[in-house]
Amino acid sequence: MTEITGAIGYYPMRYYFDPTMIFALIGLVLSLLASAKVHSTVAKYSHIRSMSGLTGAQAAERILHQSGIYDVRIEHIRGKLNDHYDPRTKVLRLSDSTFFSDSVAAIGVSAHECGHAIQHQKQYGPLVLRSTLVPAANLGSTLAWPVFVMGLIFSMEPLLTAGIVLFGLAVLFQLVTLPVEFNASSRAVKILGNTGMMGTTEVNGVKKVLRAAAMTYVASLAASALQLIRLIILAGGRDRD
Repeated sequence: MTEITGAIGYYPMRYYFDPTMIFALIGLVLSLLASAKVHSTVAKYSHIRSMSGLTGAQAAERILHQSGIYDVRIEHIRGKLNDHYDPRTKVLRLSDSTFFSDSVAAIGVSAHECGHAIQHQKQYGPLVLRSTLVPAANLGSTLAWPVFVMGLIFSMEPLLTAGIVLFGLAVLFQLVTLPVEFNASSRAVKILGNTGMMGTTEVNGVKKVLRAAAMTYVASLAASALQLIRLIILAGGRDRD
């Protein structure tokens, strides 16, 4: 290991450069690329009006009712691309760019969130598992780094291990999220095509929007997995010292 000596004393090079930072940088680049892709794709199809003339809110109501769901409330929330379905309160929240818009992107995003409501109604396995993991994932994402850093500072292996396990819970949550998101998109595309709410060309546009959105989850999982590898390497390096 390269070392630095001087008037201020003796310091290992690793305190000046952490080579494991490359994992964090790769994860950051993947996340930025995925985010840029989804924003550009949504922007493109937000300017293409759906032939049905339905807004995102109207499309959501029609999809839910056709699926036999009448106890889910549709609400408008401020923001952009923060649409979501809350299974605890059975509320489907649509952002400004979805609720009022009759674009292909708006109806696609709306249908995707309806897919989550349908998953909830049918007790889709991965969604149930993800809901169960929420408390553990929240705990892991909050405490993992503080616990791990304390382990590094005080050279306490139990804290290092605890930090890795806690971060692993957050990664597990993201892993379980993938099939939930892909399945919701699959349901959305199928519903829009089978009901005649959209034509073939429009459905293809929705596929592109939802595929780009799904890649943000894949990139997020990859970034977190790389961070987990980084923690394991850092803990291993501390053990060798």
